[in-house]
Amino acid sequence: MGFRDLLAYKKAFALAMEIFHLSKKFPIEEKYSLTDQIRRASRAVCSNIGEAYRKRQYPKHYSSKLSDSDAENTETQVWLDFSLACNYITKEQYDDLIFKSEEVGKLIFYMIEHPEKFR
Repeated sequence: MGFRDLLAYKKAFALAMEIFHLSKKFPIEEKYSLTDQIRRASRAVCSNIGEAYRKRQYPKHYSSKLSDSDAENTETQVWLDFSLACNYITKEQYDDLIFKSEEVGKLIFYMIEHPEKFR
């Protein structure tokens, strides 16, 4: 099993890609702020899961990288809040993306709480 087989990675990657495609419609003036930030944060969730998986033989490093992933997931939610408040996404899109992000968060938490299942 590799990191790409992890359910948390698959769902986080799918969410990052959904955000990428949705953010293509954001105003051009947001290119170097909200658009860039939401893309970076959502992608960092995946990259930190991958890094954590590679560090799983070192419990503290594993937990730290997953904690970073969880923090990036929370940052993604903050940018989604701004996207909704600025009317760049609909309430329905927001609710769907937040639901998916919360699901990713639960999977990350499970990985932190049960590291033995990922060794």
